[in-house]
Amino acid sequence: MPPTEPVPFDRKAIVGAALLAGGANVIMQLARPGVGYGVIESPVESGQLHRHPIKRARTTFSYLAVAIMGTPQEKAAFRKAVNKAHAQVRSGPASPVPYNAFDRELQLWVAACLYRGLEDTYRSFIGPIDPAERERLYRSAATLGTTLQVRPEDWPPDRAAFEEYWQRELKKIAIDEPVRRYLGDLADLRFLPGPVSLLFGPANRFVTTGFLPPEFREQMRLPWSDRDQRRFDRLVAALRAFVRIQPPVLRRFPFDLLLWDVRRRMRTGRPLV
Repeated sequence: MPPTEPVPFDRKAIVGAALLAGGANVIMQLARPGVGYGVIESPVESGQLHRHPIKRARTTFSYLAVAIMGTPQEKAAFRKAVNKAHAQVRSGPASPVPYNAFDRELQLWVAACLYRGLEDTYRSFIGPIDPAERERLYRSAATLGTTLQVRPEDWPPDRAAFEEYWQRELKKIAIDEPVRRYLGDLADLRFLPGPVSLLFGPANRFVTTGFLPPEFREQMRLPWSDRDQRRFDRLVAALRAFVRIQPPVLRRFPFDLLLWDVRRRMRTGRPLV
């Protein structure tokens, strides 16, 4: 099969519980300085996490729903909406690093992080993946990047090539203090009202840290002990047992709902982003 030939996405891999790893995946994405500063310096008002947390979450998760389940027309519409916002995101003279939201290399990194998160949460909540199934999942996940500017030929042609890409790109991650503070606020839910952050922040930080690969924990300076790992493994095992008894429609929640909302917005002319 040619690497550019599209592969339908396996809906078995769509698990709403995977959103628990969302904070960890954002940290992975922003660990590339160009992505990190592109987010924290972004002038796009509607995308500001601290001012519009619900809208930001809806846009991010809707993108995932469209990228993995949407039609070509829906992907094109979402790409157009995101491009309008991304056109404003580029480094200025005072930016510590150069960046451009249309940079295909940075978009490929973001898509690669999304894929790694998808594969890791598949193992966590569904179970082991045999090599053939993993290869098919990997090929189908190319839409995580090609729904924006990543070209099909930019996506590493197979899972082995992706692993080489991933190990090479890991050497480029670097989280400095401004980005670390932003991501710490994310992990502690400090962008939400004070009582919510106080009540749920510690648990969210624990889960976020648990889903992070060691390289990213080190960059975030997040401590993690063997005891923490055992607690995290017990939590994931309990969630996996719960996920396995759910019917598919509940297992996929809220992704089906998000895709329905995107389609409703397209019909009624409401903004997608």
